[in-house]
Formats: sequence, C-alpha cells, structure tokens
Amino acid sequence: MSIPILTFFNNKGRVGATWMVYHVAHMFADCGVRVLTVDLDPQCNLTAAFVNDIRLEELWPENGTGNSIFDIINPLKRGTGDIKPVQIERINDNISLVPGDIALSEFEGDISDVWPRCLGKEERAFRVISAFWRVIQDGIIPSRASVVLVDLGPNLGAINRAAMIASTHVLVPLAPDLFSLQGLRNLGPTLRKWRDEWKERLQKNPDKHLILPGGEMEPIGYIVMQHSVRQDRPAKAYEKWISRIPSIYQQYVIDAQPENPDVSVSNDPLCFGLFKHYRSLMPMAQEARKPVFHLKPADGAFGSHTRAVESARADFEKLTRKIAEKIGVKIPG
Repeated sequence: MSIPILTFFNNKGRVGATWMVYHVAHMFADCGVRVLTVDLDPQCNLTAAFVNDIRLEELWPENGTGNSIFDIINPLKRGTGDIKPVQIERINDNISLVPGDIALSEFEGDISDVWPRCLGKEERAFRVISAFWRVIQDGIIPSRASVVLVDLGPNLGAINRAAMIASTHVLVPLAPDLFSLQGLRNLGPTLRKWRDEWKERLQKNPDKHLILPGGEMEPIGYIVMQHSVRQDRPAKAYEKWISRIPSIYQQYVIDAQPENPDVSVSNDPLCFGLFKHYRSLMPMAQEARKPVFHLKPADGAFGSHTRAVESARADFEKLTRKIAEKIGVKIPG
C-alpha cells in the first residue's frame, strides 16, 4: 500500500506553512494516526518547533555524523556512496521527524546539475533526484506512518523540485494578499512543468532495480491563513484579495476555468479552511513547545483563552479530517 506524502507548499513565504504542518501533524497524532514529518526547508523551522536547542546540537554535531536529512544524503553528495540508513527522531508515540539541516542548501547545486543528466540515462542523476523520496520511504518503515507531511522553503529551486517529485499531494497555504495570488500564478504552471519533465525522465531510468517516485504532486486545495493580515490593512483590501483566490487557484493551479466565478472561499470545495491568527495563543504555544490546541491553564490559557483553545482544536480537527478523507488516510474510530 502506498503511503500518501502531502507537501505543504507555496513559493511565497510567510504564509504559515511550517506552522500548519506542525499543527496538522499533532492533530493526526491526537486522532490516533502515526505521522512522519520531513523538514526539507534549509531554514529548519519545523525541526526547531519539534526539538529543543540541546537536542538540535546533538542532531547537528560539528563532525557531521548526525541524523539530519543532510547527513543522510551526504555520501551521495560527496560521491562516496548512496543515502545512509534513516534514523528518525521520535517526537511522541505517533509523530516522527526526519530532521532538517541548514547545510541542506549545499545540495541545491548538485540537484540542479543532475536534472538534465537524467535525460542521458545517468544512474547517479536518478539517485540524486530521488534521494528525498527514498529517504521518506526508508523513514516510513520505523515510524510505521500512515501519512507523511513535508515542509518546504518558499522558492521554486532544485531542492523543492526534487521534494515535489517525491510528493503524492500538495496543499497550498495562502495569505489574502497580492503576493500570494501572484505566487499561485507561478506555482501552478511550474508544478505541471515539473510533472511533465519527470515523466519524460522516468522512461530513461537505466537501473530497473532503482524504484523511483511517480511524481504525482496532485494539488488538492488551499488553506487561507488570516494570521498574515495586518491589523491596519483596510477591510476592503482584504476582501479584494480573498475574493480572487478561488478563481486564481482553479485557473493557474489545477488548470481549469472556474465553473462558478462567484464562488467564495467560504463555499469553495477546494478551500480546506480559513484560519485566524490565534494571536494571544501563539506566544504561549511557542513557550510551551506545543500546538495551540494543547495549551492548558498551567501554560497561561485560562478564561477567554480556554475558549480560543477549544475553537482551535475544533478548527484543526475539521481540517485534518478533511485532509485525511481527500488523500485516503483512515482515522480510527
């Protein structure tokens, strides 16, 4: 059985992708689903959210013998071998992590260089391009994961292309602003280009024993992150941008003409949720190193905060169940 690999991706930054991966992973775990999270963003914000500074130092030792994503693929980069065995980081009984690494950015040039060489049927080129996917497949076994969630940086570079090739599904976090809409206009055509180019390369795999990803990267929808809205922005401007999201997403990401140009995010089946800022809860959650819906009175969440925590839990449970249904993950009970 193929395990779905869901990547949260937008080539426009500051839309809450890492925040969303972190919370959805915890909600899946709360629902009894084992999750493997993979940090492929060289900024490593997801890893920093999951593990404390002391553990980070252990994951990134100066001698380069850690268990981060870069350590796993480094033999392949150096030309001394293939990927190392994956040693996942256990966050809790239901969440595992392939830790990120700032050094991953050094792999960008290698991935870019070998992309055209796949057309020449060069075996190493295919091993480099498929490295992330093979790391994920190796990590699924010890984590016993039913779903994989991947966090990426906000760009259309070679690392993200290889990560998207490893993905079966894509969910796009958005902010209601011009930059996010412009990002959608770039993202959709790029995903289709990457998918088509990878299909061409798959036919040239020189090693029949080297199993490669299918490169489905199916867009399943979007999430609107209201927390990116500035308080001083006029309401009319906010409504202007958010009203355009459904048609822009359909036209540029799924390459279809909108059937109903009057559809809004509130009734768009492709919209997985409209999330508010949770402004008062975010500092508490960061301090307590837990998702907002796990906050307790001991963390400072009492009074009106208690209702906000309950609201957050309801929002994320609804989102996570919708994701599970869409990508074929069974939630117990």
